[in-house]
This record gives sequence, C-alpha cells and structure tokens, in this order.
Amino acid sequence: MSYKVELTAKARKQLKKMDRFDARILATWIKNNLDGCADPRAFGKSLTANRSGEWRYRVGSYRILALIKDETVTIEVFTVGHRSVVYGD
Repeated sequence: MSYKVELTAKARKQLKKMDRFDARILATWIKNNLDGCADPRAFGKSLTANRSGEWRYRVGSYRILALIKDETVTIEVFTVGHRSVVYGD
C-alpha cells in the first residue's frame, strides 16, 4: 500500500513564497521520500501536546508538517516553512 501526498492550498502558497532553490529542494524531498512510500512514519517524527496526530519531517532547516490518513492512504501536507516560524500557526 503506497501513500499519496496532497498539499493544501496554504502549503502551496508557502512553497511559492519561498526562495526558488529551497522550494525545489522541499518539493523534490516530498516527491522522493513521501509520495508513493509504504511507511511515511519512517521518515518523520510524531508531534505531541496540542499537535498530537500531526507528523514533522525535517529537511535541512525547514519543516514539513503533515497529517497521515491511513483510511484514505494519503499524506496531507498543511504547512511548509523554516523551523523558526513553522510551529507558530
């Protein structure tokens, strides 16, 4: 069973606002590591407290926050950004 990645409108907007080089690195990482993978939990870390159920993926100094939906076999990426600001929402 392979997972499909879906980016929310907010995540797409955040990628467009980024430096082109960094956005390309993040998009490539998502495509190579998450899209079509059998176990997305192997690449990330589960968040706790008020963000329980969410997963964090580290790509350099950037973070990708996502929800893993097992019933529909999808990974919903909802936030992409620098580690200093990504947890503020």
